[in-house]
Amino acid sequence: AMTPGDRLPREGGVYVLRLALDEPADVMAGALGSRRLPRGSYAYVGSAHGPGGLAARLGRHLSGAGRRRWHVDHLRAVARPVSGWFAAVPADREHGWAGLLATALGGRHAWPGFGASDCRCESHLLHFSRAPAFDEFRRAAAGAWPVDPPAVEVPATAARLPDEERRRLVIELDMRRELEGI
Repeated sequence: AMTPGDRLPREGGVYVLRLALDEPADVMAGALGSRRLPRGSYAYVGSAHGPGGLAARLGRHLSGAGRRRWHVDHLRAVARPVSGWFAAVPADREHGWAGLLATALGGRHAWPGFGASDCRCESHLLHFSRAPAFDEFRRAAAGAWPVDPPAVEVPATAARLPDEERRRLVIELDMRRELEGI
């Protein structure tokens, strides 16, 4: 059986996990404690530079597999995955993307410290009164970081990335590594 990770690249990058909370929910997230979150659209920003890259991390979050390890796993237990947005960019872009979702797309930091225990960001979880549009995010990210490869969207229910898109991502990664001397 195909898993969400099967349609994602194994390279490292940064991602946005888009979630929908159909009803208000009390969420317990480890040391952060418990918080009642309103229904609505959420975006969680993370990075995936460990083994398996984006396929492992974002795939895990889209499928809901595995034990609850990160803050987002606790929210994912009660929220419905909508899509993942990702790009093969440096890990520190995670902070910029969280800021961009707030400033350019109107997200509100939903829970101080959520997903941000290892940085100075207010939060990596944002709540939206209307679901953020991928095209709007992609344009804003391209304006902020014009040399970065463009973000890609994968719906939570998609079968897999088309082979052409997968090849394009690999070529962009190879070119980036060559330019950066990695």
